[in-house]
Amino acid sequence: MLEQIKIVLVGTSHSGNIGSAARAMKVMGLKQMVLVSPECEVDAQAIALAAGASDIALNALKVSNLEQAIDDCSLVVGTSARSRTLSWPMLDPRECGELFAVESEQSQVALVFGRERTGLTNEELQKCDYHVAIPANPEYSSLNLAMAVQTLCYELRVASLARKQSEYPLQENTEYPRHHELEMFYGHLEKVLCKTHFINEAQPSQVMNKLRRLFSRARPETQELNILRGILTSVEKLSSPDK
Repeated sequence: MLEQIKIVLVGTSHSGNIGSAARAMKVMGLKQMVLVSPECEVDAQAIALAAGASDIALNALKVSNLEQAIDDCSLVVGTSARSRTLSWPMLDPRECGELFAVESEQSQVALVFGRERTGLTNEELQKCDYHVAIPANPEYSSLNLAMAVQTLCYELRVASLARKQSEYPLQENTEYPRHHELEMFYGHLEKVLCKTHFINEAQPSQVMNKLRRLFSRARPETQELNILRGILTSVEKLSSPDK
């Protein structure tokens, strides 16, 4: 299960954090690191702080945007504080670990960490199915990147071990759409809603952000998403000029 989990670091600016995150991952049995537009290289400092986990840092996949990192994932969880303008389905670390333990039985999943100073942008967070927040001391909630990675990777490992030791059977094969399939659906939905004048074509994001939140809460399965795409296609046909 743990081999199916990607740890995605977005816009990392300090190489030591890459090394420390790699160490945190390896201690908990995770191997897949993805670096999105890193502002530094995996240098000597990164190797030193990896302390025996340099293989993870050196083999990290580098991509230019978040879409490329999560394209093949059926579940994407972004790390975030709770105080965001647009609320989103939230998990605590324990819930996050339990969900990953189940979902990673079937497909690739991703846990996304933001920049050291500013975290993830709202646009990046809206590409995630859930957000997870570490319930730190509100009077001093300063967690550095490696600490956050270590905390959440620990929860992933604990949940994975509990899943393996459970007497209950593994989850039935529920198939969820990959991220790129969801993005195609959102594009199709926006196109139809503009065509039928349900939303303002000049400002579609006002409604689309809320619809993304709705579908993130609902988490439609692949077959359900196909039904929704079929409904949109039928609406397109009825609203075409020759009808």
